Order: sequence, then C-alpha cells, then structure tokens
Amino acid sequence: MTKYNIGIDLGGTKILACIVQKSDRKVLFEVKKKTKKDKGNEKILSKIFETLDELFKISKIEKDEIGLISIASAGQIDKENGILIDSSNLECQNLEIKKSLEERYNVKTYILNDVEASTIGELMIGSAQKCNSAVCIFIGTGIGSAIVINRKIYNGQGFAGEIGHTIVQQYGKACACGAEGCLEAYASRSAIEKNIKNAIKKGRKSLIQDFCDLNNISTKHIKMALDGLDSVVCQAVEEAEEFLSTGIANVINFLNPELIILGGGLIQGIDEIYNKTIYLAKNKALKTSVQLTEFKKAKLEDYSGVLGASLIEEYNNA
Repeated sequence: MTKYNIGIDLGGTKILACIVQKSDRKVLFEVKKKTKKDKGNEKILSKIFETLDELFKISKIEKDEIGLISIASAGQIDKENGILIDSSNLECQNLEIKKSLEERYNVKTYILNDVEASTIGELMIGSAQKCNSAVCIFIGTGIGSAIVINRKIYNGQGFAGEIGHTIVQQYGKACACGAEGCLEAYASRSAIEKNIKNAIKKGRKSLIQDFCDLNNISTKHIKMALDGLDSVVCQAVEEAEEFLSTGIANVINFLNPELIILGGGLIQGIDEIYNKTIYLAKNKALKTSVQLTEFKKAKLEDYSGVLGASLIEEYNNA
C-alpha cells in the first residue's frame, strides 16, 4: 500500500509540486518554480521533470511509495488519454503528459483542468464538504468555474462551467478566447490591470506607479492602492465587482445552487472584492432564489489545485 500521492499545479507563472500524505491529506514536501519564461511543449515538460526530480531528492521518498502523480493545468484536457490539448498560458498543444511521466517515473499519472482540481479539493476537504450542489468560481488571471451536482462535477458534453466566457456585454471588450463581452474581459485580474494601465496612459496618476512597474502589477499592489483610496484602482476594481456580481446573480437565477464558492488570488488577497461582490450579487439576483444560496470563500487557497489533484482517485471512487 502506497503512503503518498503527488499533486502538481501547473500554471502560466509557476509550477507547484507537493507530496501529500494519503492518511491525513497533509502536504509534507513541496517544490515551486517559475514558468513565466518556459513556454511550449518541450520547455514545459522539461520544467515538470526538473520540479519532480527535485521533489524526490529533497523528500528522500522512493517512487514505489507514490500512489499517483496528478497534474492540474489550465487549458483544455483530454483526461482519458492524459493529453494537454491546448493551453494558451503555457503555449502548449497536444502535450502527452501522462505518457511522458509514466515512462520516466513508472507512476500512474493523471491530468485534469486546474479549476476542476480545485473544486475536487473543496468538495473533499474544503468549503463544499457538506453540500450536494455548488458552483465554484476562481478569479485570477482569467475566470474559471465548475458546476457541482450531486457532489460530482458536471461537464456537459465536455466543457461545461465556463462562466468566464459567458457574455455580459453585447459588442463589448475583446476576450482572449476570440469573443467579445466575456465576463473574463471585465472582471479578472488581467482586466483590472488593463483598465489601470489604460487610465495611466491617458494621463491619470495612480499610487500603483509608486509600488511597481506597470508590467508587474500583482494582487498585493492592487490591494495597497485600494487601501490608499487610489481613484484609478478603485474605479477599475468597482467595474470588476459590478460585472462579477452580475455573472454570479445569473448563476443564482439559472442554477440556484446550495453554495457558491469564490476563490483565486484576487479573492484570497482582497477581502473587499469578495464582500462587495457578494453584496451586489445578492441585490441583483431574484430574492426567492438568493435566500436559498450560501456563499463561502475557497478554504484551501494556494494548495487547492495540488490537493484536489492528489485526491482524484478518492473523488472518482466516492
């Protein structure tokens, strides 16, 4: 009987790999590396190998003690064959992750979407442990979500739950997906950053210019400027809150889940955005529906992806 699983969170800026003890689901060892400059199939696969090799080295745990390796990645996933079909953040197409890792480490390997992994984590050991229906929404560089019905993620014909690409403004801003007016183009951290930069280019002054280079705006910098009541940043955040709350109100009216969970870097880092968005959503949704829906923050924070990924077999067998 193996004692450990490995969960990996693979994103456009970092890769986080953790050894998780199966008995209590605790992270025992972790390795984090930047991926900002490592793009494309060959470099990403090399970065995964480098991270895993270091994880085995520092933990001194043998490969035959590992039950599975499970990777949570942004993008479209062929879960059955373990292929990353397409990820614009990583600039990868048709990357055979399962085959490559199983050949190198001789450990059973899974790959799943990062939002799906985070949702599994919240279902199994996080904020959604006691509910049957939920919608989990994660706001960061983009906006991802997952629908939970009867404690299982609902995928539709394969790609259900894309709240970030629901249209909230007809003939609106261009989205990275190619459409116009998507929620992600108005309420993601990227959207906030873009609005801040555009305002500064037009001559407005902002405190955020004192905190960072405009090409490296982080959630921390946005928070600092908000605390300083900076008008440029406050306006950009208020627009995001308005559109995000509209998207959530639509979810309440259409699905009326028991629970809505909000997570991701923007939510975890700035309480004001969480609180204001929920307040606005409650006022926009149908009163009879919103009274039946509870709101919570994601519990697992930075480890939601790795923990959810590591629990994939337990979730599948539940």
